[in-house]
Amino acid sequence: QVQVVESGGGLVQPGGSLRLSCAASGSISSINFMGWYRQAPGKQRELVAGITKSGRTNYPDSVEGRFTISRDNAKNTVYLQMNSLKPEDTAVYYCNADITQRNLRRTNYWGQGTQVTVSS
Repeated sequence: QVQVVESGGGLVQPGGSLRLSCAASGSISSINFMGWYRQAPGKQRELVAGITKSGRTNYPDSVEGRFTISRDNAKNTVYLQMNSLKPEDTAVYYCNADITQRNLRRTNYWGQGTQVTVSS
């Protein structure tokens, strides 16, 4: 009844920029925390940006100052603007959303992932 779909990944040169989008749809009453995670080959999935419903954000040191997360509550959408990309940012990026459905059930949803490759 709820879908979370990412878009916007691709291949970019070092120093370049990409913008990821993630839209949630379906039987949604409200969306609480939204976040972007990434997983590189052989590594654990890690949080790269998070945003609360009120707009409070958090980032790890590795992306602070380069990545910006934002959300449009009216569109149930979260964005990740990535600037000054580095080869070590290469990973599959996943959207995560903490969603309360109209039946008041609260569930954590993951998108299918989008590949970001930073290479010359």
